[in-house]
Amino acid sequence: MTEIKRDIDALPGERWFAKETTIVEDMQEYWGDWGVCSEVDTLRSVIMRRPGKEIENFDWEAARFKAPIDPEAFRAQHDNLAQIYRDHGVKVNYVEEQRDDKPNAIFCRDLILMTPEGAIVTRPAMASRRGEERYMAKALADLGVPIIRTICGGATFEGAMGLWIDRHTIVLATGVRTNREGYEMVESELKRMGVTDILHMQIPYGHAHIDGLLNMASNDVAMIHASQVPYDVCDALKKKGIKLLECPSRIEAKETFAINFVALEPGLVVMPGGNPRSQELLEKNGIKVIAPDISEIMKGYGAMHCCTGFLKRGDKS
Repeated sequence: MTEIKRDIDALPGERWFAKETTIVEDMQEYWGDWGVCSEVDTLRSVIMRRPGKEIENFDWEAARFKAPIDPEAFRAQHDNLAQIYRDHGVKVNYVEEQRDDKPNAIFCRDLILMTPEGAIVTRPAMASRRGEERYMAKALADLGVPIIRTICGGATFEGAMGLWIDRHTIVLATGVRTNREGYEMVESELKRMGVTDILHMQIPYGHAHIDGLLNMASNDVAMIHASQVPYDVCDALKKKGIKLLECPSRIEAKETFAINFVALEPGLVVMPGGNPRSQELLEKNGIKVIAPDISEIMKGYGAMHCCTGFLKRGDKS
């Protein structure tokens, strides 16, 4: 008797293939118009924290402020800064929720480092600031900003410890606000996305962040606190064709935050009022300056660059 062999159908394949696109290619369709790889490309969208209850009746010394503040004057100066942004076509988004014991939360730059692929949510080093990042993460998620990394474990990193030069170049710092573990977490993400020139900067003891010592005013003009920026960083920037303007006043560099400006576009900056020598130097080198009074905000040892998390720079897609 002949044995009848039965054929068995092969298991079918999945009948689909992965969508092999990058998050940057997907950004517009699924997330929104986000991404930063410059300090000077036209500013399109920012995230800020309008001062709330957290700036009322707080221990200014424990929060490391210079002096007690007037909450209404503080809010008015912050609102004026936000309006300057709006007047120049910038979308201002807010972190709507925050703990009532976090007066430093208005300094949003420290809570986020924006990249071409999305946001790195940071982990502040100061005990009085720990936990602010939770509310930044929520605000970013609500806006639809991709969060590509959250600093975790024992690592610390603050957003003002990164300063973009161009798509392939960034100044990245360690110091009292960022430890080696946090630096390496950020460094690995940047390398993965094609940043090939990472300029390490050690922040001197007595200073907090890069943006009090070095900042870009246009694609080829930077201002520096000359005695506080390492030679290797200055040399690398000069070799890229960047003109380094040395802040002419130690008081303006350290006390009135002349370098802590925000570029609205290449060659147009918003800088703290009350820095006449630095403003004159910028203007003599072709930089247009808007200089509002933010003296009340500066009692928190920060100015407009500290207050502003960049979400989108560059041409609209």
